[in-house]
Amino acid sequence: MLVELRAENYAVIDHAIAVFGPGLNLLTGETGAGKSILVDALALLMGGKASAEIVRHGAEKAVVACVFESTPSAETVLEENGIDSEGHDIIIRREILSNGKGRVFINNQPATVAVLKQLAPELALVHAQSETLTSFDQGQQKHLLDRFNNISTEAVEKAYAQWKEASDKLTNLLQGEEERLRMVDLWSYQAREIEAANLEAGEDEALETEKRVLANAEKLYAAAMGAFEQLYEGGASAEVNLRAAVRNVEELARYDSKFSEAAQQLESARAAVGDVASSLRDYAEGINASPERLSEIEDRLAALDRLKRKYGKSVAEVIAFGEDVSRKLSEVENRDEALKTLRAAVEASANGYKKAAAVLTESRKSAAEKLAKQAEAQINSLAMKVKFEIAVLDFHDEQNWTANGWDDVEYRIATNAGEPLKPLHEIASGGEMSRIMLALKVAVEEHSSKANRKIPTPRTLVFDEIDIGIGGRAAEAVGNKLKALSRGQQILCITHLPQIAAFADQHFLIEKREADGRTKTNIRLLDQRASTHEVARMLSGAKVTDTSLQHAAQMIAASR
Repeated sequence: MLVELRAENYAVIDHAIAVFGPGLNLLTGETGAGKSILVDALALLMGGKASAEIVRHGAEKAVVACVFESTPSAETVLEENGIDSEGHDIIIRREILSNGKGRVFINNQPATVAVLKQLAPELALVHAQSETLTSFDQGQQKHLLDRFNNISTEAVEKAYAQWKEASDKLTNLLQGEEERLRMVDLWSYQAREIEAANLEAGEDEALETEKRVLANAEKLYAAAMGAFEQLYEGGASAEVNLRAAVRNVEELARYDSKFSEAAQQLESARAAVGDVASSLRDYAEGINASPERLSEIEDRLAALDRLKRKYGKSVAEVIAFGEDVSRKLSEVENRDEALKTLRAAVEASANGYKKAAAVLTESRKSAAEKLAKQAEAQINSLAMKVKFEIAVLDFHDEQNWTANGWDDVEYRIATNAGEPLKPLHEIASGGEMSRIMLALKVAVEEHSSKANRKIPTPRTLVFDEIDIGIGGRAAEAVGNKLKALSRGQQILCITHLPQIAAFADQHFLIEKREADGRTKTNIRLLDQRASTHEVARMLSGAKVTDTSLQHAAQMIAASR
């Protein structure tokens, strides 16, 4: 529901605030007072096109803002666009500078006009004189038909998702197939080269170590044996000296027990020296100063370096590269089986979609006949004489498949006898379109009510000058229909007819005044007495009489 609408320096509006309520909100006033300007302001907040011309003369910028009660669907739109929620309300503000540039804010966070257009269907459907046809596009027509008969698209959505997933996989495989086939020879060569090398992870590091040993065999042998003699073999070796020290300390320990631990530590040191010396001797004896082995290692390392320059920084990366190439070759070799499996999946999911879409089409065609009949009757009760039909056109080609079916839904009308039925946007004027939309909405609501179905409709419906070209009983019929529709939805309507104004739940007067040499448009909510006076003015003109006041009171009482 629209809670509040504000406009500052917008056209002839200096500063205006309107707080709307549930039910039927009617806006009246003298011709030229600026009633449609407010509807245009709301259309602007729903993503309409802006221009510098709407900025009040002398002002730097125009500001329009509104507050809507939030809905789950609207919250989803905000979340998808990274905009935080503000409790139970959605606050929209749009600024238009005098140079034509502008800014959009949603919940006091920067946004774009594109986000406003996403939000609009969840908040308000504005039937302004300039916006009527664009608001009721092909998607909205289909949605209204589905809502009329409570038609679910869930099965089609699920079938479409399955078919789309399988089709995308097949397309990706086919698109990459040609390139993969060109790469087969290269992959085969690479796989053979890596496989022939019989690589082992880490062998390059081990061979480098062995190469260093072989290249410095004499130095390493001399160092190892020199250390062995100093530790163990020589007459003045560490082992000999430690053994003598152990004997002396053990002698001390015989007389003083505090040296027992010291004797044990020295014995442990002598054992450690022995172990190290043994390791040094074994290492020296194991050194093989073989030029043949050194040459063999150098050749192997050169071969590994060539592979690493091509396929990776280490032997492990080269091995991983070879495994990846082998996998690609395996995929190419098994492509026929993969294609066969994917094609079968696409065919099966396509058949599932066709079945679900055909059921949806039949449901829509059946609903279209019912809605067209009821809508035609409703339209003709609003001072129009038309023929009306709803065409459901099913297009079976895959390029027309969507998650919402393969149908186009087109509302067609002939406003004069003998004329062919044509799409709404080619025939209906702004005022006619508002009445047609009112008739359609009433038909949907009445059908839903009879079927005892509660289908939430979060939108605020806005009708601009719905009463063009009607009067008398037709005007009263329009008022009744607006009142009936407002029981389930919030309605905002601009009218020039007292027969419609009498039905208002909230009655707003738009008036133009001159102050300080400037024209200003104001909006104010009328109480019961003021509302009666305004209806009387609409009945009798500028001079309100007792008779017109009495007539207005009777009309308002009758509308209740």
